[in-house]
Amino acid sequence: MQLDDNKIEKILLDGSYVSADDLKKAQQFAKEHHASSLTYLQNEGLINHNLLGQAIAESLNVSYASLPAQQPTKEQVLKIPEEIANKYHVVLFKESPKEVIVATDDPTASDLNKELKQIFKTQKISLAYSLTEDIESAFIAYRKTLETRFGDIIKKQEHIAPEIIDEIIEDAIAYHASDIHFEPQSKEVVIRFRVDGVLNEASRIPKEYFGNVLNRIKVQAHLPIDEHFSAQDGAMRFIKENMTADLRVSILPTLNGEKVVMRLLSQYVRGFNLPDLGLSPENDVLLQKAYKKPFGMILITGPTGSGKTTSLYALLRILNTPNVNITTIEDPVEYRVEGINQIQVNLKTNLTFAGGLRSIVRQDPDIILVGEIRDRETAEIAVNASLTGHLLLSTFHANDSATAIPRLLDMGIEPFLLASTLELLIAQRLVRRICEQCKVSSTVKQIDIKKTIPESARKYFAGKSYTFYKGKGCAACSNTGFKGRQAIFEFIPISPEMKELILKNPSTQEIWKVARKQGSKTLFEDGLEKVKNGITTLEELLRVAEPPKF
Repeated sequence: MQLDDNKIEKILLDGSYVSADDLKKAQQFAKEHHASSLTYLQNEGLINHNLLGQAIAESLNVSYASLPAQQPTKEQVLKIPEEIANKYHVVLFKESPKEVIVATDDPTASDLNKELKQIFKTQKISLAYSLTEDIESAFIAYRKTLETRFGDIIKKQEHIAPEIIDEIIEDAIAYHASDIHFEPQSKEVVIRFRVDGVLNEASRIPKEYFGNVLNRIKVQAHLPIDEHFSAQDGAMRFIKENMTADLRVSILPTLNGEKVVMRLLSQYVRGFNLPDLGLSPENDVLLQKAYKKPFGMILITGPTGSGKTTSLYALLRILNTPNVNITTIEDPVEYRVEGINQIQVNLKTNLTFAGGLRSIVRQDPDIILVGEIRDRETAEIAVNASLTGHLLLSTFHANDSATAIPRLLDMGIEPFLLASTLELLIAQRLVRRICEQCKVSSTVKQIDIKKTIPESARKYFAGKSYTFYKGKGCAACSNTGFKGRQAIFEFIPISPEMKELILKNPSTQEIWKVARKQGSKTLFEDGLEKVKNGITTLEELLRVAEPPKF
């Protein structure tokens, strides 16, 4: 049973879970950001996952089953046949000799009780409500191990390569993996998934079948199958039933054979909006001010895999309206979006970032997205494009936002041109989110700060006591304590004072001195707010960002 935002808003309001004023603010936020009103309510801490489930359950006059908090065992899940579970979206929540409690996202479904009585013939059946996403997470129990499925496929001796690839991608989507690695060794090929930034082995396949698997991947990614000694890059789309994902494919020759890494760009990413990414209200205001200007340049910096492209596309979702012409040039095109003209870099036809960007300017664009500024020529054309009435968005490799200015100047960009065009510098990293289903808190008093917090971060904890959060580990997060990721940001707006400084060819330290006066926070300081709000842990933050030394 799918409930739209309007129905959920009414449920929350009628049940006094939110006030009319808060709901009005949420609706205004949703309108301005092309987002869901629920995003605002959750970001503001007015509702959470469990509260939402309880509100809907109350409206249906049934109890609420928090599946992640009390995850049913695999044996419990399997007591309901997979066909029935999928048809009615049901999972066994609790059981005793006399009674079973079955969770469903639609307790009103006709024939549901009749089907359940065929399974639990001697026990009383009670229905409880659970959120759709929690029920679908429990369905992973129906999936056999990849090794078992590979064995079944190989026994049939039909369509071995296509079916193996399908099973791997389906599992990667089910576990929300960002990357799939095929790593050839002497006798086997190791399959690994990167989930929330961490690599884990998923399975192995005999090497004798990898040649066909590799060729199948190459064909789907439009790559030559007779090339085995050079790096290749391509893209493919996976579509099966209700699953859709775009994949970026990279192939590299190693001593044991060709290694494949597939970056998974799931369909759900297209629904991302800026608040989902973790923007603070202050940074959201700065970004709105920059993207509402008719021209100028917005740059996002960060290492590979820090979510830069996802952030840019979340921004493009807001800007993508019928009265503007948006054109992108990327290598490769990661997210395909209706209404946007997307160009793929192709070195074989001499379609480079610089060459493509030069042509794009002649296509009467309003907004241009350049996948990455890699060299002086691309930087010069980008600056000139933004100077001549275009809003230009791009990514740039730099350790932090302030370092981007000296690097661009070192590339040969004239200071007066950079000062005239640059509107906003953003740096970002990704931190793992604490699992909401097993989150626990503890209070640390000032006397224990030295034992708990590294010396480099202690100056940020001068109060009498602090509450810290962590995930204790549960089935929902595979006992890691983390589920999902969120970005931490560093924003430097290019104010008149900053423009004057750029003309003097400043150092990174000088840029930060002015940025500090403007109220800019470092990556660590933005992340610290997320630590204090229970989104991530201090240890996770220190893994990706260090406290500033100034």
